[in-house]
Amino acid sequence: MAESKELQVKEKQEVATPAEQTRPGLVFTPEVDIFETEREITLLADMPGVAAGDVNIDLREGVLTLSGDVKPWEGAGESDVLVEFEIGKYYRQFSLSEVIDQNKIVAKLEDGVLRLNLPKTEKALPRRITVNAA
Repeated sequence: MAESKELQVKEKQEVATPAEQTRPGLVFTPEVDIFETEREITLLADMPGVAAGDVNIDLREGVLTLSGDVKPWEGAGESDVLVEFEIGKYYRQFSLSEVIDQNKIVAKLEDGVLRLNLPKTEKALPRRITVNAA
């Protein structure tokens, strides 16, 4: 996949050592799809089992961090019979260039898919220059 200079994907890696996380438990890397037009970049991240209130999106020093907690499904009076859906945390980071208008980023979570719209700044948009006859 050719990566856009506006959005650099940090290398996928499992977060496994205690020095990299402050809470015990599994950490998953969400799968992502990235699409680009002249006006914006769209990032789709699969985060099944994460509620909108449990998603954190942090933008600091040009690094976009996505994280979200998967909480247990069973209720207070229920006991586990078979559990195949693992509980843990999603975590992934991306480097953004100055071409992204960071104040206009929009995020939406629907059906376990986080959608981020990353609009480009006006100066980064292509434009046609009109040539006038003398």
